[in-house]
Amino acid sequence: MDFDLSDELIAVRDLAREFAEKEIAPTAAQDDKAQTFRGDLVRKMGELGFYGTMIPEAYGGNELGALAMVLITEEIARVHSAMRVGINMQIGPALTLLQFGTDEQKNKFIPGLMTGETIGCFAITEPDAGSDVAAMRTTATKDGDRYLLNGGKLWISNGPVTNGGLVYAYTDRTQKHRGMSAFFAEWDQPGLTRRTLETMGAHCSPLGELTFDNFPIPTANLLGKEGDGFKICMWQLNQTRLNCAAGALGVARAAKEAAVNYCNQRSQFGQKIGEFQMNQDSIAQMIAHEEAARLLVYRAAWLADQKRPNNLEASIGKYCAAEAANFAADAAMKILGAYGYSTEFPVERYYRDAKSYQIVEGSSNVQKMIIAQDALGYRKANR
Repeated sequence: MDFDLSDELIAVRDLAREFAEKEIAPTAAQDDKAQTFRGDLVRKMGELGFYGTMIPEAYGGNELGALAMVLITEEIARVHSAMRVGINMQIGPALTLLQFGTDEQKNKFIPGLMTGETIGCFAITEPDAGSDVAAMRTTATKDGDRYLLNGGKLWISNGPVTNGGLVYAYTDRTQKHRGMSAFFAEWDQPGLTRRTLETMGAHCSPLGELTFDNFPIPTANLLGKEGDGFKICMWQLNQTRLNCAAGALGVARAAKEAAVNYCNQRSQFGQKIGEFQMNQDSIAQMIAHEEAARLLVYRAAWLADQKRPNNLEASIGKYCAAEAANFAADAAMKILGAYGYSTEFPVERYYRDAKSYQIVEGSSNVQKMIIAQDALGYRKANR
């Protein structure tokens, strides 16, 4: 086994680190407080090729691989987790189009996602359909050369700002999950109402509610066949789950670095607080959790680059990375005390942002269910 990164991957990682520190970090706290969506940074990341590591050059990608995507995402999330979400909103729809779209769909939609001119999203979750994707109620009824979408989606990342993305709806409810279909929608059509939602973290990644009232989608925008939606959705979530796991690594690392720096600066009772065993215990656990999660996430990415199944490994990596991020953020908050609690320092942002990783792209409980059912033989993740 070779744990060394190639020169090319090191260069990609360093480019992402430099961009994050020079372009994102200076305004991260200000942007978070103002809840500012940075469309300009989304486009700059597109110019640097951050969205195209798993996309062929013919569609604007660079084919550097899944591990390159993980490295980029970790560096961005380390500085500002909300900007990591923006990467996923471009990559998720693009990869799904690449896997299931027609040549016409790929040529029409993927290049805009690569540049950031199209602000992407994927609309799955509904008020009564979260982890249970098949419980969605949104319908798409065929009407000549278009489908009419009716229903609503909730907690949609980029919902208030997206101009194109994936949406899942039932074309035949009698077939249960086999009656679900997938579409790529362009949102500049009548019949769509948006509402911005408030959350405790990731403030620069706007969440929204989308309500459809006979919203038209051309039949040419159907991915695959009618009834392929559930299969497409499950495939897509495995791709976006890996990006989410990489983001959690970034948050874990940021919280660890903040705690280590503070332990070496702060003195109490005549010594650096890093000399106290309780703080050393927390630092050691933060490092161990982070490093273990990193190897698991990198393994899942490596399997993807080898064109091998990695659903199980992505779930393991995402679960462990999400837990590592939350442990690190909580431990850093305890070590920094009032400074961690203060909004003048970034640890409180890490604490708020970390929580989302236990929820999005399949909650930690869903990941444990996938892992356990595979071990028990009830449902093999990599079948």
